[in-house]
Amino acid sequence: MRVLVADDQELVRAGFALIIDGRDDLDVVGEAGDGAQAVALAGVLRPDVVLMDVRMPIMDGIEAARRIAAAGNPARIIMLTTFDLDEPVVAALRAGASGFLLKDIRPAELADAIRVVARGDALLAPTVTRRLLDRFAAAPAPAGPCTRLDVLTGREIEVLTLVAQALSNDEIAGHLHLSRTTVKTHLSAILSKLGLRDRIQAVVLAYETGLVRPS
Repeated sequence: MRVLVADDQELVRAGFALIIDGRDDLDVVGEAGDGAQAVALAGVLRPDVVLMDVRMPIMDGIEAARRIAAAGNPARIIMLTTFDLDEPVVAALRAGASGFLLKDIRPAELADAIRVVARGDALLAPTVTRRLLDRFAAAPAPAGPCTRLDVLTGREIEVLTLVAQALSNDEIAGHLHLSRTTVKTHLSAILSKLGLRDRIQAVVLAYETGLVRPS
């Protein structure tokens, strides 16, 4: 799996590169010191995963992620930060990031996170997930029904609701008495109809629209 590391601190980049290159199935193909360079290298190198610092000079990581996603680049983006703040999480996920991790993550966990995201799944650090859900719990419920979800069928609404409740495809299949392949087909249709990049953006939208409320 080809990885691009973007961080404005050279020692941090070197540390991540050492961890990644120490795995047989992972390879650092490039390093960027700012967001603009990350966008340029992502376009040239076409990595599988980009590790992107949130705060960088010239262009921050969130804008860089937005530009990489908007360009149709298939690279999966993991945002890295020393802070588990709410707003950067939401902004990064809306920008097209597939994961959000804290920089104090352990080496083995970082390698596993890269593998998970490269497979097309999404992830958030546990503390980030809790803060994100707390943010939606504190937000007022939408004043009326969200018309954005009107493009979905009844079955797709059911699937989206269960996705937002953190059920896996296999669990959704068992709950709705469907095959795993059918669940994947419904999820692909949901992402396509709503213009979403991946599963985690679908989860954010489900909470933002009030389809699901944190318990």
